[in-house]
Amino acid sequence: MTTLRRRMIEDMQVRNLSSHTQDAYVQQVSQFARHFNRSPEVLGPEEIRSYQVYLRKERKLAPSSIIIAVAALRFLYKITLHKDWSLEEVIPTPKMPQKLPIVLSPEEVLQFLGTVRSIKHRTILTICYAAGLRVSEAVCLKITDIDSQRMVIRVEQGKGRWIAMSCFPQSCCKPCVSGGEWKGPRGGSSPVMQPAATSTGKP
Repeated sequence: MTTLRRRMIEDMQVRNLSSHTQDAYVQQVSQFARHFNRSPEVLGPEEIRSYQVYLRKERKLAPSSIIIAVAALRFLYKITLHKDWSLEEVIPTPKMPQKLPIVLSPEEVLQFLGTVRSIKHRTILTICYAAGLRVSEAVCLKITDIDSQRMVIRVEQGKGRWIAMSCFPQSCCKPCVSGGEWKGPRGGSSPVMQPAATSTGKP
């Protein structure tokens, strides 16, 4: 192990970086040094720029992968080698592309739900999708949380807090519960909800 690698590892340990991060940084710096077959101590901004171009154009790495190399080199030159460079200029971070989430049309949602044979599972999926429930919230739902008369559902938020969400009219539930209604363990049907959190407070 070289003196520089030992110093960098010690610097990461002092700052309590995770072992996964330490391994990733050491690997990235090692690849950088092998690319030029020289110690990073004698490499400067021009070599760093050349290496980033190499990662992007020749290795065709995604921005998320290049960001790991950037983070490792920034740690090496700022913390371990104490360079007073403007790191944003010398070792720039690639911009991550903005990806819009896939939003299904109402027809696509109905088509998806129509493939679920179990009425119970179909209703649960409709509730989760329409209300935007977290997984942790959905798995804790009980039939007593659903008020089919007022068409609302109560979602516990912890420490006695809850959110009331309004629901679709029963006429909109037909695609979901066609062929019968899902009866919970204590009876009562489960309506479909629209994504509208309305209030917080005590029940």
